[in-house]
Amino acid sequence: MTATPATDHIQIFDTTLRDGEQTPGVSFSFDERIKIAKQLEKWGVDIIEAGFPASSTGSFESVKAIAETLTNTAVCGLARCVKKDIDAVYEATKPAAMPRIHVFVATSPIHLESKLKMTQEEVLASIKEHVAYAREYFDVVQFSPEDATRTELPFLIECVQTAVDAGASVINIPDTVGFAYPSEYGAIFKKLREEIRTDREIVYSAHCHDDLGLAVANSMAAIENGANRIEGTINGIGERAGNTALEEVALGLHVRQDHYGTTTRIQLQETKQTSDLISRYAGIRVPKNKAIVGQNAFSHESGIHQDGVLKNPETYEIMTPQLVGVQSTELPLGKLSGKHAFSENLSALGYDIDPEEQKVLFKQFKSVADKKKSVTDRDIHALIQGTEHEQNAMFQVSQLQVQFVSNGLQSAVVVIKDRDGHTYQDSSIGTGSIVAVYNAVDRIFNEETELLDYTIDSVTEGTDSQAEVRVQLKVNGYTVTGIGIDHDVLFASAKAYVEAHAKYASEQAQKEGVEA
Repeated sequence: MTATPATDHIQIFDTTLRDGEQTPGVSFSFDERIKIAKQLEKWGVDIIEAGFPASSTGSFESVKAIAETLTNTAVCGLARCVKKDIDAVYEATKPAAMPRIHVFVATSPIHLESKLKMTQEEVLASIKEHVAYAREYFDVVQFSPEDATRTELPFLIECVQTAVDAGASVINIPDTVGFAYPSEYGAIFKKLREEIRTDREIVYSAHCHDDLGLAVANSMAAIENGANRIEGTINGIGERAGNTALEEVALGLHVRQDHYGTTTRIQLQETKQTSDLISRYAGIRVPKNKAIVGQNAFSHESGIHQDGVLKNPETYEIMTPQLVGVQSTELPLGKLSGKHAFSENLSALGYDIDPEEQKVLFKQFKSVADKKKSVTDRDIHALIQGTEHEQNAMFQVSQLQVQFVSNGLQSAVVVIKDRDGHTYQDSSIGTGSIVAVYNAVDRIFNEETELLDYTIDSVTEGTDSQAEVRVQLKVNGYTVTGIGIDHDVLFASAKAYVEAHAKYASEQAQKEGVEA
């Protein structure tokens, strides 16, 4: 009997916390992983690949914590065809409402010869043994032939049939190096649906990388040829050029239901907020021209376009901003705005914040409003994300004093507080104000650092905009990122640098705590 589809919608399998965290320079903290998982559940994903439990103690603990936290979303762990990997996934995901495992082994000639040093017969034996072993512990086992698109089709079919016979009910076809083109990739799914024999329902999943810019196109081609699950990440982050951008798939299916005839369970109005959260925690700014969630996605510069949109938005907009959680009309607040107006604005932007937290945010809003003519929606988003992030940091900038002398060395005094209220301060000089600030911070933390990247953007337009500074630095060989938002560029720069140091300190403290 030919395998039949097992879903009434396109399942969304999010691997932001696993494949997405393999983005160079991206390392989510323990707290960030939990918050991301909660937001992904709120967004409506079917499965979260929470990590690779066997890879490190930290990964194991975070997968376990996510499994204990989520209530409606399946939690999956990655495992090689190695029994200790499978055991680690079982122990880490055991608390989940719906525990899942994703087992993989490479199948392409180049991987077999250069990486695994295995024959095809040995690979088939490994698939049979380890999928069957995983099936003893999990109701649902997903199998992936790594580098499937560079695997000879007859052998790929043999691998998949072996996995299905051993108990796999989800078959994922990874375009591991972004090599395939849409019609070629789609044809693989069509062939598997025709050739694989089983009495059970099989879910076919697509996992694409964006090396040639075809990840989303390949994923959509897979759906056209029988795939009923798409794997990817928020904002398309991931190794090298990244993964399939899940927000683009979700909106593509929604807008073009006339063609695809199916949709997802994604709560589309949560899309922008989910994207912003990942952007902040990953330290990667979303390009302005990014589809769906970019700043320009619903902007119109051309006079002809503006005229058309004013007459009928559908002339140049195939979806509304509100569909993805973007307010088309901003509700500016000012220094005279009260708590009620601020609370109403938060609700209008989709935030559900308890009264006590609102009091803290309102004070910070007033501080921003004193420096700006009007506070826009984007200012509020930045304020909330920045405040939420800083509250969880091990260290925060308490005070900053900078002395500027033209044609001379600059000096800075930095005061930092930790979670327990302890204060640390130091001073330093530098060729510029920011260099002086960063030298002082390095003296406080007494760590060997190298600044890899420094970028500054404005949250909104105008001379009174808040500054958003992103830094990437290497601390004792470990790459971390930090973001700081403030009306003052120097203070935002200090916040970003301290946040990066705090991330490193948090990871080290967690590692030491686990090892102890």
